[in-house]
Amino acid sequence: MLPFLELNASLLEEANKVTFGVWFLIGAALVFWMQAGFAMVETGFTRAKNAGNIIMKNLMDFCIGTVVFIAIGFGLLLGEDLVGLIGKPGIEIFTEYESFNWSGFVFNLVFCATTATIVSGAMAERTKFLSYCVYSAVISALIYPIEAHWIWGGGWLAELGFHDYAGSCAIHMVGGISALVGAKLLGPRIGKFVRDEKGKVTKVNAFPGHNLPIGALGVFILWLGWYGFNGAAATNVSELASIFVTTTIAPAVATVACMIFTWVKYGKPDVTMCLNASLAGLVAITASCDVTDVTGSLIIGAVAGLLVVFGVWLLDYKLHVDDPVGAVAVHCLNGIWGTIAVGLFATDTAPGYATAVANGVIRGEGLFYGGGVEQLGMQLLGFASVAAWAAVTITITFLIIKATIGLRASEEEEIIGLDATEHGLPQAYADFVPVVEKYVGGSEVVAVTGETPVAEAIPVKKIPSFAEGEGPKMTKIEIVCRERMLEPLKDAMMAIGITGMTVSHVMGCGIQKGKQEFYRGVAVEPTLLPKIQVDIVVSAVPVARVIEVAKKVLYTGHIGDGKIFVYDVENVVKVRTGEEGYDALQDVE
Repeated sequence: MLPFLELNASLLEEANKVTFGVWFLIGAALVFWMQAGFAMVETGFTRAKNAGNIIMKNLMDFCIGTVVFIAIGFGLLLGEDLVGLIGKPGIEIFTEYESFNWSGFVFNLVFCATTATIVSGAMAERTKFLSYCVYSAVISALIYPIEAHWIWGGGWLAELGFHDYAGSCAIHMVGGISALVGAKLLGPRIGKFVRDEKGKVTKVNAFPGHNLPIGALGVFILWLGWYGFNGAAATNVSELASIFVTTTIAPAVATVACMIFTWVKYGKPDVTMCLNASLAGLVAITASCDVTDVTGSLIIGAVAGLLVVFGVWLLDYKLHVDDPVGAVAVHCLNGIWGTIAVGLFATDTAPGYATAVANGVIRGEGLFYGGGVEQLGMQLLGFASVAAWAAVTITITFLIIKATIGLRASEEEEIIGLDATEHGLPQAYADFVPVVEKYVGGSEVVAVTGETPVAEAIPVKKIPSFAEGEGPKMTKIEIVCRERMLEPLKDAMMAIGITGMTVSHVMGCGIQKGKQEFYRGVAVEPTLLPKIQVDIVVSAVPVARVIEVAKKVLYTGHIGDGKIFVYDVENVVKVRTGEEGYDALQDVE
């Protein structure tokens, strides 16, 4: 029986090895899928005129990253260790194809691409595309692989017992620090901060993202991908299950904490801030997901949910750094918090703790679990070292780019939008681009641009108004409302006898007195939004009746229900018949 049991144990061990080897690659695929999540979050949280540019940047993050990672990055990360600082670059990927560790290559490649992607969001809407490609390549080729070697490639931090299981420090903090430095050197988007004559910031303006559903979809994609991000390196079922639990609890608690805080502070729960909080919780738990328990992940998540709100406020109101998507608050601050949290909440009851000890990548339990300050000190050392490396190297990179090819797009390019100026793309949403109407007269083609006043473009012969008592009074009613209310309004007008109206697409803005709205903690200024303008001229139908019905149809109680304007009309001329005044209106009311 003993040989039989030994054979079964051997088979089970081999089956477990194959199963988790396949899971390792599936996890890598999930991490790659996170690129779509980053693209969606960044696109949704920014303005439509830059959507194509942002998609292109997120695509090139991975593609350029792959090229440079093959050329040098992989060797610096996982090559033969040289004095604990870097891996030895080599060409084994070309010369030893049959025996090369392709699983390790693919897994580390997708992680590398994530680091560069983080920077994109903070520098969105005003960075030159060429410059972006250059610094993305530098991050993937040099900055990330070298510090990641210290932690995961057998470098000096790994030897000392620094623990960063899936990259709170190596990936998210490094990406977040790079984002902070880049956004600071790049400067804010035009109009983000209002300054007085002395240069002091007196006001912060909000630039709401153009597509919240896409941003939310991106967060859900990232959360799904994070199960591979954190769990792919697990080597047994209990370890994997524990990682899944902590990776679920931390972001959930972070989101709840953020919702409650913003509800209390701003009077309403902030949607985009809560989406950021979900990501903040995921970032914070990434370093300790294998060595912490439910209690630890609850606390880590709660702190992350508050820290992300603080981070957004800190950048806007104190540092005056423009970060359109909250990348610094999510990745930098919570990457730091997650790194330190290992030294506070690591526990030997977590299934992954024994594996970490066996691999020599943790020295003891966290401070709150009786382990003293040894592991906490190690985490602080790792944080400080990696942060210094990232800050210095990315600053040098940006300064060189700024001095040579330039870092920032021109003011004109930024105002028009990088889709058009960098990529020749009229707009990312082609079906919604307003078509420029053209009038063809003889051989002449004239573009109707709206720059010529109506009085000059269309000559009008004024007819003297009817003297009092000569004819019925005519009134023009102009209704400005939301686009989606056109059909209900039209049906209601038809029901009271109005069968003719003119409908125009217009842009409008306004802000309700006493009803301040906030976007990510910043007061929202009046913003031009698409509206419908409906013009009706009445004589037989009572004006009061039209207004009463319109108000009933349009009212929701929310800002933006619309406005109704009433004007006296001097005369109406029907072009086809020449009828004037009351007679000209009889087939439309």
